[in-house]
Amino acid sequence: MAGKSLDTLVAPGRHRMETPPRREDGSRESPGVVHLTSEYWPLARTGGLGEAVSGLAGFQAASNSATTVVLPLHRAVREAATRLEPVGPPFHVEVGPRIEVARLFRLAETPGPRVFFIEHEGYFNRDGIYGSCGSDYPDNPRRFALFTRAALAVLPRIAPSAQILHAHDWHAALAPVYLRTAHAGQPYYDRLATVLSVHNAGFQGHFPPDALVDLGLPPELYDSRTFEWYGRANVLKGGIAFSDAVVTVSPSHARELRTPDGGFGLHDTFEILGDRLVGILNGIDVEAWNPATDWGIAAPYSFMDLAGKGRCKAALQLALGLPQRARVPLFGMSSRLTTQKGLDLILGGGLTASPDAQFVFLGEGEPRYEKALTDLAAAAPDRVGVQLKFSDHREHELMAGADLLLMPSLYEPCGLAQLRAQLYGTVPVARRVGGLADTIEDGVTGFLFHEYSPDALDRAARRAIEVYNQSDAWPRVMRAAMTRGAGWRRSGERYKETYRLAVARHRAQATSV
Repeated sequence: MAGKSLDTLVAPGRHRMETPPRREDGSRESPGVVHLTSEYWPLARTGGLGEAVSGLAGFQAASNSATTVVLPLHRAVREAATRLEPVGPPFHVEVGPRIEVARLFRLAETPGPRVFFIEHEGYFNRDGIYGSCGSDYPDNPRRFALFTRAALAVLPRIAPSAQILHAHDWHAALAPVYLRTAHAGQPYYDRLATVLSVHNAGFQGHFPPDALVDLGLPPELYDSRTFEWYGRANVLKGGIAFSDAVVTVSPSHARELRTPDGGFGLHDTFEILGDRLVGILNGIDVEAWNPATDWGIAAPYSFMDLAGKGRCKAALQLALGLPQRARVPLFGMSSRLTTQKGLDLILGGGLTASPDAQFVFLGEGEPRYEKALTDLAAAAPDRVGVQLKFSDHREHELMAGADLLLMPSLYEPCGLAQLRAQLYGTVPVARRVGGLADTIEDGVTGFLFHEYSPDALDRAARRAIEVYNQSDAWPRVMRAAMTRGAGWRRSGERYKETYRLAVARHRAQATSV
């Protein structure tokens, strides 16, 4: 990340953003919004959260909406961004029984969202965003409580016209809670409507019940309607209770969250929300992910002229040490190596044993999966290539060079890899779950299976290989995938409507009190 140009770092996703619709009168189409997030691409990220927030914020800013982003000043941010400016002197933040000292920084003025950072040397100047050596930091409740309290403290100064506070995942979910408790009765804060995005409900922020007092929250909030969850305090649940609208990142996942199998123990909480829970697909930067203009791949190509993809495939095979076999299907996977991503299905079936296919894996994660894949590559170096160290450049090469993308996820709230792959004519083989079900049309833009089993994955992969071997059918599938669309415009409009409904709901509640 340190090697990226300054323009890329200070304007993530903005200078390449698809053109949004504009009103003829030039007025803003949506309320001013402040995003509170623990990640923001490319400055600090561990997965899709940072890219989703920067993509949405960039689209909103380009749509003439006053858009502000606030995140912690992680060490990764300091290493990636050189144009950081202090904003005012240090200030005190009260979190429970402690008085902490924080400071506000900003990214130097650039077009697009205004990006600010909360500095606290003890809490955020660390190797990891959430933890290190495979373990979460034990003081994460205090770290993110400090972040949200400090961010709320500076909002009147940095976003005086904001109408929406948009918090992302459990790390910012305390913001709606503090807004309606510690800041209740203060005019600026009372006017803010709140939206909470649940990007990954598998991470909720579970802590001992006495953590509420330590975080400066009334102990009476530890009840079944707000924070109490099977004898633990659940930060995500508490944030949901105080939010005017809750968004997850695909319509199918919104339905799944309401079920015992898909709700991660919060299905009753999501069910009670009714129409306050909305599923809106993430988008991606369709200019950054464009095989016709991608400078990082071996040869450009497009849905009208697919010739360059063969050169990209040969380059990927060479880079990963595989024989350059043009007519053998090449499966790729770019992912964190975790249980969620379906590695057990890949390793537990017969797919990778096929002599008539090759496989490329990119990503790092749980040591057991890293070892299993490297052992597989060592045993079959002519069929399996593995690169554990992730890089953006290699991911572009994989999307351009692979024929098919493996996404056999246990659950997938939205997924970004399948959106990138489709734009590159790399056809997904995926489980029919969450955003994968919403973005892949079986047999048309990809191949889906339902049952979470190695056999089901193997059958879907065999169907894909059968079509791959049909010289007239395969280009039709590739082109259908490349032209399905994956940008932010449609989703951005859904967010505008959700914001309007959140503002209306908040005002109605305020007048009824």
